[in-house]
Amino acid sequence: MAAPMEVAVCTDSAAQLWSCVVWELHSGANLLTYRGGQAGPRGLALLNGEYLLAAQLGKNYISAWELQRKDQLQQKIMCPGPVTCLTTSPNGLYVLAGIAENIYLWEVSTGNLLVILSRHYQDVSCLQFTGDSSHFLSGGKDCLVLVWSLCSVLQVDPSRTPSPRHVWSRHTLPITDLHCGFGGPLARVATSSLDQTVKLWEVSSGELLLSVLFDVGIMAVTMDLAEHHLFCGGSDGSIFQVDLCTWPGQREKSFQPEQDSGKVFRGHSVLLSGSHDETVRLWDIQSKQCIRTVTLKGPVTNASIMLAPVSMLSSDFRPGLPLPHFNKHLLGAEHGDEPHRGGFTLRLGLHQQGSEPSHQQRAEQLHAVMSSTMEKSVLGGQDQLRIRVAELEDEVRNLRKVNRDLFDFSTRIITRPAK
Repeated sequence: MAAPMEVAVCTDSAAQLWSCVVWELHSGANLLTYRGGQAGPRGLALLNGEYLLAAQLGKNYISAWELQRKDQLQQKIMCPGPVTCLTTSPNGLYVLAGIAENIYLWEVSTGNLLVILSRHYQDVSCLQFTGDSSHFLSGGKDCLVLVWSLCSVLQVDPSRTPSPRHVWSRHTLPITDLHCGFGGPLARVATSSLDQTVKLWEVSSGELLLSVLFDVGIMAVTMDLAEHHLFCGGSDGSIFQVDLCTWPGQREKSFQPEQDSGKVFRGHSVLLSGSHDETVRLWDIQSKQCIRTVTLKGPVTNASIMLAPVSMLSSDFRPGLPLPHFNKHLLGAEHGDEPHRGGFTLRLGLHQQGSEPSHQQRAEQLHAVMSSTMEKSVLGGQDQLRIRVAELEDEVRNLRKVNRDLFDFSTRIITRPAK
């Protein structure tokens, strides 16, 4: 079986020849180009491995392409204002967009606008989900980074305003970028700011783990997959490498270029970087050497490395479901975009929080009962043990039936043909 292909996906602000280009990482061969607009910074996202979304620079819509139908702009998602940043959930169920100081959350399957979050005081500059889609983070020009629980946002009482799980306010100038590592709710998050610092946080506790001070403002930040190194892009074109495993124990430290000269990339396993000098550079991390330079037609707005989805390489692939019309108004608002015809929305658990135990809690209770039963003396307890086992088996069958019925009901609702 062939190894997955690594590709680089890049956009620039000029968009003279194309909106987005995809090239093979190691050979530099141009694979795909997408046409139709200019993608803004942090405004490029892959949706469910089937669609490419691009927030248009200074405009109030998001462009969407099928990955294979690159020459045809599939849809324009109209928004209430210019989109400043964009991301999608890893599970492909939700789209997040920053519009001015608000965060808009859409459901992909229906196109419904589920919630508008208004906790930032200035424009939202960056958004990102955790790897398990359970949380998302937002950074803004108000120097704040907010951590949101997706479950809490979706199940909040309509009469109450959703609140973030954590509010990180240790930066003193606008947030420029954030990067979320692996681990879902246990992940570590790196944030960068114009205040010349990069800070490392823990999502579960909300605590600040590390703060690194540089000589220049930091415009971008990322980590390697093992999370051993931080890579910080400075406003002067340098890229700084911070070794997290060898860093001293204190939480705050200054990065000294003269002492860490071997940890500074200049000139602009591998690292991809883009700059206002209209170039995208591929670096070898071990040697700090530039392997390849790709020249674009304008300042680079997005540059990322990813494994090419099957839909990107297969000409016969088509999305499982078409993109719906995305609403500009909240679900249930008096002046919606269109009246709903023959459908409804199923919101599980909205009014049942705390009223009954979850399936996981029931499973834990059953496991505890079974463990205590097995610990009883075998002599004289065989009949009671058989009865209790039969009761537990009946309970498991009932739970499986409930789960199967719920799955069948959801499948019928989703696959019901439109009237």
